[in-house]
Amino acid sequence: MLRSFVGKIQKGVSLFAHRRPPVRYFNEATGEVPEDVREGYFAVLATKGGESKRFIVGLHYLNDPAFLGLLDQAQEEFGFRQKGALSIPCQPQELQKILDGRRM
Repeated sequence: MLRSFVGKIQKGVSLFAHRRPPVRYFNEATGEVPEDVREGYFAVLATKGGESKRFIVGLHYLNDPAFLGLLDQAQEEFGFRQKGALSIPCQPQELQKILDGRRM
């Protein structure tokens, strides 16, 4: 189910990116676009045990099995109705290791 959902996101992003000029994430509260979120990337907030860190993650991680496992955990804990940065229930170090290509 999650892989199907990710596939739909990738297809939608691909179609959207080809139809419109590059779009950055827009913060509705402040009216600002974060400069660190470029086209092809999204913001992720790793939060667990009182620790929290924001990451900018490339869309290609939507194919990484370890990252998909974290998305499964996020769906179970938070559901799919998150806004803004995607919250993932893991230690920031755990997500950093996945992004660095190392497994825990």
